Amino acid sequence: MNDFSLPDSIYPIDGVEIGVAKAHVRYPNRDDLTVFKFADTASTALVSTQNAFCAAPVIIAKEHITQACPKFLLINTGNANAGTGQDGITKATNTCQALSKLGECTPQEILPFSTGVIGESLPDERIINALPDALANLSPNNWEQASYAIMTTDTRPKVASRQITIDDTTYHITGISKGAGMIRPNMATMLGFVATDAHITPKLLQRMLACLTEQSFNRISIDGDTSTNDCCTLTATAKALHAPLIDDESHPHYQALFDALADVFIDLATKIVKDGEGATKFITITVTGGQTSDDCTKVAYAVAHSPLVKTAFFASDPNWGRIVASIGNAGVKIDPSQVNIHLDDVMICQAGGLNPAYTEEQGQAVMSRPQITITIDLGQGNATDTVYTCDLSYDYVKINADYRS
Repeated sequence: MNDFSLPDSIYPIDGVEIGVAKAHVRYPNRDDLTVFKFADTASTALVSTQNAFCAAPVIIAKEHITQACPKFLLINTGNANAGTGQDGITKATNTCQALSKLGECTPQEILPFSTGVIGESLPDERIINALPDALANLSPNNWEQASYAIMTTDTRPKVASRQITIDDTTYHITGISKGAGMIRPNMATMLGFVATDAHITPKLLQRMLACLTEQSFNRISIDGDTSTNDCCTLTATAKALHAPLIDDESHPHYQALFDALADVFIDLATKIVKDGEGATKFITITVTGGQTSDDCTKVAYAVAHSPLVKTAFFASDPNWGRIVASIGNAGVKIDPSQVNIHLDDVMICQAGGLNPAYTEEQGQAVMSRPQITITIDLGQGNATDTVYTCDLSYDYVKINADYRS
């Protein structure tokens, strides 16, 4: 199902340079350290995990972004530096201090990020020793290289890039993400980094990021587990030629730019699901007819998180009763007699019961497809929401059983 590829054009973002290097944190033969360097004109917004056991770099990044405008992002893979107590804080701080000396900035102008195995001490000296190589590698054209360097169990890099012209201003947007397991972001994703050359005020940028992640990374689930390390950043460098300052949602450039950003965010988010550990099917769950959007979200996630539903999709078994049971377990007040369910264009459930025109052959034909949409109409209102997920296969268990070996 990993049918996605790198975009034909990966636009560099004026004001962003990226360097990668081998720190040998866990992977001896590949780049595992990434540094983003931002121009002085750049503003950066951050969202982070709601997991109460959040990782040391998340704690530090949340502190630093309130103290200074970020000049660098420092990302390692192979070690999450989570569940490491004061040792984790100390070692993440050490890496920030080392980069600040080399980058001629304060430690507070650096946001650290880590991903990988939880509960192991961060080999900070390896990261510190590799920093000169990462800085020497800085280039505006290293988005693809960085997409590989932040991977853990991912089987594919995840890059999205767009160009949009509004009036006489051309904007560019490029981003990368990583994640394939322990995915129910509950804010963003395992890691995601997006930049644009637009000129956006910091407060508006933060509001935009919250909205963008809510409709993209906050609407994906592979296994229902929220990581300790989830973080996503959005940087606006203010380098686009003729770019006006976008200071609120009423600005004439705002909506078109927001829509282009949303396209990038949803692209990156759905690529994570398509690369889900052991996944063979990409499933879109759209719930309509809810009294509130929150009701729709709860129903969609109840279906997305059901192991019985996910294994049925892996087996290409149109066992629609499992979908109905999950809807009933969502904790949402519904009238079953008003519920209709479609698999792609095939109605399987009508008014809470089997559609008289449905045949098993129709359901089987849909379930054999690599990408499937479940549409659930609750018949109670006008609200709607969409969640993206995947099936659950034998390989998911094998990958996670063998992850530390």
